[in-house]
Amino acid sequence: MKIYQIDSFTKEPFKGNPAGVCILDKPADENWMQNVALEMNLSETAFLYELENGFNLRWFTPTVEVDLCGHATLASAHILWVKGILNFEEEAKFYTKSGQLTAKKKGDLIEMNFPSDLPVEIEVNKKITEALNIKSVYFGKGKFDYIIEISSEDELLKINPNFSALKELTERGVIVTAKSSSPKYDFISRFFAPAAGINEDPVTGSAHCCVGPYWGNKLNKNKLIGYQASKRGGIVSVELKDDRVILGGNAVMVLEAELFSNP
Repeated sequence: MKIYQIDSFTKEPFKGNPAGVCILDKPADENWMQNVALEMNLSETAFLYELENGFNLRWFTPTVEVDLCGHATLASAHILWVKGILNFEEEAKFYTKSGQLTAKKKGDLIEMNFPSDLPVEIEVNKKITEALNIKSVYFGKGKFDYIIEISSEDELLKINPNFSALKELTERGVIVTAKSSSPKYDFISRFFAPAAGINEDPVTGSAHCCVGPYWGNKLNKNKLIGYQASKRGGIVSVELKDDRVILGGNAVMVLEAELFSNP
């Protein structure tokens, strides 16, 4: 059985967010998928198999299954086209725990149609801001993650979280964001998810379902460019369409291997 590693939200190998992709012939045992994800030791590994009108898709971190993942969905679509399972002009349709998701090619970009997750402002959780050693301009919550705006990009880049404390305080993760100081980007962010087994995720597509609409409302724009400022870094384009978010990014395959384990 083939397994692939793809760097998502980047045009360069060893940048962006690496994802594993395993294409199955049929549904697999959950424990087996979790063990493969642990073996891959990437922020997410995707498992998919073909249905009559698309593909069933699930995502696992090294420790848990997640309900939504952007970069591993992008990676899955990329493999389907590169390996000729789908023609380049065909739309990839995925059936997931977050409903139907689609991806299509637009030039060298892959555009994914995801549900919007506009956050709601809530009372500041001081234990979370203390774990991050930041002062919030805005403190909110989306479906999966907390979102915190802070005053500057410089402050964002200097964050050094207390991951042990953060792990006890969160469900999935925390998005920390600021307005970008670069004219190339509308906003900049980092994403911390120790509760999901990922201290800092390199580039988080699903987090842009939340941070994209947040900045869209604040800047009164429906098309934005975000930069996720991890060590690897990555660029995510965001287009707001009613209750959906179109996330755009590039992908490059860096590894193809044979998996000697049956599901």
